[in-house]
Amino acid sequence: QVQLVESGGGLVQAGGSLRLSCAASGRTFSRYAMGWFRQAPGKEREFVAGISWSGYVSNYADSVTGRFTISRDNAKNTVYLQMNSLKPEDTATYYCAAKPTDVDYVRFRETFEYDYWGQGTQVTVSS
Repeated sequence: QVQLVESGGGLVQAGGSLRLSCAASGRTFSRYAMGWFRQAPGKEREFVAGISWSGYVSNYADSVTGRFTISRDNAKNTVYLQMNSLKPEDTATYYCAAKPTDVDYVRFRETFEYDYWGQGTQVTVSS
């Protein structure tokens, strides 16, 4: 089992940047695929970015491709989401998620595929 704690959210102007962090407990973090999702008020939770347990495979939602970068440091049990060129439509609560897997290259993009979730961190982008 793994526990996830997000941090790094806040208020930023359009065009600005934020870096979210997700710290995970547990000794087998390196065998978890990780994902970032977001949920705006009145909307369903949506996939933002995912990364394989080795870090070699990553994938992004079309809406953030070229602006967001997911990365991980298995030695620190932490996954990051660097968000650049932020837009007001990026405003949402951002959640970190983890999925134990023996396969490194599979891309998990659906909420039901992840087993563990953090409590979320709020990102607000002003226009």
